[in-house]
Amino acid sequence: MPRRTRPPIPERNWVNIQWLARLRWAQIAGQSLTVLVGQFLLDGKLPITSLLAVISIGLVSNLGVELYFFGDRSREGGERTQSREVHEWHIAVLMMLDVAILTGLLFLSGGPHNPFGILYVVQIALATVLLHARWPWILTGLSFIGFGILLVTHRPLEIPEDNRAVGVWVALGVASAFVVHFLLRITASLAEREAELTEARGLAARQERLASLATMAAGAAHELSTPLGTVALAAKELERALTKIDNPDLAADARLIREQVGRCRAILEQMQQGAGTVGENVEACTVAELLDETMVGIRSSPTVHRDVPTDLASASLRLPPRAVSQALRSLVTNAQDASPAGATVVVSARQHDSTLSITIRDRGPGIPADVLARIGEPFFTTKAPGRGMGLGLFLARAVIEGVGGTLEITSTAGQGTEVSVRLPTDVSPPQAIRKSRQGVARRSGELKVPEPKVENPPNLEARDESKQPQVVSKPV
Repeated sequence: MPRRTRPPIPERNWVNIQWLARLRWAQIAGQSLTVLVGQFLLDGKLPITSLLAVISIGLVSNLGVELYFFGDRSREGGERTQSREVHEWHIAVLMMLDVAILTGLLFLSGGPHNPFGILYVVQIALATVLLHARWPWILTGLSFIGFGILLVTHRPLEIPEDNRAVGVWVALGVASAFVVHFLLRITASLAEREAELTEARGLAARQERLASLATMAAGAAHELSTPLGTVALAAKELERALTKIDNPDLAADARLIREQVGRCRAILEQMQQGAGTVGENVEACTVAELLDETMVGIRSSPTVHRDVPTDLASASLRLPPRAVSQALRSLVTNAQDASPAGATVVVSARQHDSTLSITIRDRGPGIPADVLARIGEPFFTTKAPGRGMGLGLFLARAVIEGVGGTLEITSTAGQGTEVSVRLPTDVSPPQAIRKSRQGVARRSGELKVPEPKVENPPNLEARDESKQPQVVSKPV
């Protein structure tokens, strides 16, 4: 199943020209309606042919904008997607043309005595929002010159005073409506773009911290591998010798040394785990196989119940299975840590189009709002000393976001915590993911997402997987 990728963050000029094109359609419709209504009210006194000819200039120019900039949208499901680069001068030229069209319409319909001359202000206001400093001043100068020409020469139009007052009222309403509506929509679109850029910067910052963490772990593993291996070997020999001379207390101390060495090794592995997982090869697996791998090595209590529809369990996925299962395992372990004795952690899975949604719920006390705001920061943990070092959730989020997914946490005091993970069912090759992320970083201000280079820390002691507890699944 093809992956539906999120559209790239649009450039500011692209957002602006979209809204300008919409504004110009509304402007053309309003001008045509005003001419027709004026013709009806003024009993044919308007030069309707000349006026419609001037309006047609704006119509043809906007058709050209639609075809040139948005002509490929039919291939993208009808959505406007950026296929051509938009420069600020493109927008400025269109707005200059609009000023010229407005001047032509006013010239043919009373010149400075036409109440719709207030629409010059609309053009200037839009230019102030859409363009940088020099262009609004240029538009202001053109508007000033255009209105000055109307003072010198124009086609007079006799309008009764009552109709003129109504025209002023309508012109004020039209100008106000255009300014308020489109400026609010444009600023909302730009605010959405800024929010996406902020999210991209946050992702780049997290990846940079992850790369730093990986580099630190690789260096620590390299430097500590020999002394930790020596300590582990010496402790093992010491334990064996103390057992032979029947000294259980000192033998227990030697065994404790070995355990602490093993914990040091596990910490080093956890620090570097996730740094290189995004580069893992994409493989085919089923949802059931992914969850089976997730449950390997977790504790038998609290129990974990899987809520997966039968048809979904056999659904096919293409992603880095070991990296993703490790991330999910960390989330399940956190849920077990938060759950009271006798409670059950529920892991449910659902599919929405090309996205797999996995929810992990516990029945713990919940997370306070001030702590929830910091959840996911590296080395921040609420667990007791020795139970965690605050890296599990940080690395899990890095892996999930690295394959194009999202992770959200919601918590209610006294009712527990819910972690929602959304994963694409088909992940692009790692190279494409890195290129996409680097492209996002460039759009967000030329941020650089470093590519971590990590050495795998040596195995000081091999793990005995046969001693890992099995998961007990039972109905909730």
